[in-house]
Amino acid sequence: MDEEKGAVCVTGGAGFIGSWLVMRLLQHGYTVRTTVRPDPECKRDISYLTSLPGASEKLHIFNADLDQPESFDAAIEGCIGVFHVAHPNPTKELDEEIVTRKSVQGTLGILKACLNSKTVKRVVYTSSASTVSHSGNNKDIVDESTWSDIEHHRSLKLFGTSYVAAKTKTEQAALEFAEKNGLEIVTLIPPLVTGGFLCKTLPSSIQLFLCMILGNEHHYEHLMHKSLVHVDDLVSAHIFLFENPNAKGRYICSSTQISLVEMSRFLSAKYPEFQIPTADSLKGIEGYKTCQFSSEKLLNSGFEFKHGLDDMFDGAVQSCREKGFL
Repeated sequence: MDEEKGAVCVTGGAGFIGSWLVMRLLQHGYTVRTTVRPDPECKRDISYLTSLPGASEKLHIFNADLDQPESFDAAIEGCIGVFHVAHPNPTKELDEEIVTRKSVQGTLGILKACLNSKTVKRVVYTSSASTVSHSGNNKDIVDESTWSDIEHHRSLKLFGTSYVAAKTKTEQAALEFAEKNGLEIVTLIPPLVTGGFLCKTLPSSIQLFLCMILGNEHHYEHLMHKSLVHVDDLVSAHIFLFENPNAKGRYICSSTQISLVEMSRFLSAKYPEFQIPTADSLKGIEGYKTCQFSSEKLLNSGFEFKHGLDDMFDGAVQSCREKGFL
């Protein structure tokens, strides 16, 4: 482990990205405070966090909920940085207004706690490519200057407008709050996040990513042209931007693009034990044309991606096998 670097807070530490971030921060020498949703009946198993190397000495777990922004105060007090990963659970709350309000108000409450702490030097917020991918400008490649148009997304009658609205409005509100109050904030914008997972449940992004292996044909239309990033690269980018004194504003974090047909061919060659649909069988599938994402700003700041498609699939498949999903 690296030398002691001080205390940081990770919101949503029980999730796919959050748990990886907790693990890597511990390895980097930070004391980590992480928040998880309250679990009054103690039904949730978070041993994958408490058993991490260094967790017994340097990991402290707090209960907090975006419905009660003040519940994050204790976890943030005295920290030098905050990584805000938590987002309202989309499987339980599909009402756009409710999800957006909870996400925005919860995030602003967390940022106010960061200001009040007098110790937080920088906040890193985990946004989403959905905040840049639906602008309606028909660009093939977009960068950080782009913002999604929520009404445009709604007009396409695609699933997930509540998520697009919540993430877009939350990132905009966070950047505006930081600008007005002199708080340093950096936002990271990932596409589909892949790779192995620590959590006990199957992340929705992995369910989509492995749909050809898991047999979820209704997901194929969402993979016509997909941008990807390995979860390890994403959390490394979080830490890199937190520690980089020159980091400012938004950063797209996307490393790989692949089409549905390319994925079919790749998987057929790599995993002959699975019944992967052939490229010919996928020809009739139609999906919404998606743009690609430029990570030029992140790469120009000195960051390097370390994981390609092999690592993405190997990690995801291995985790699914270990946890009984395959």
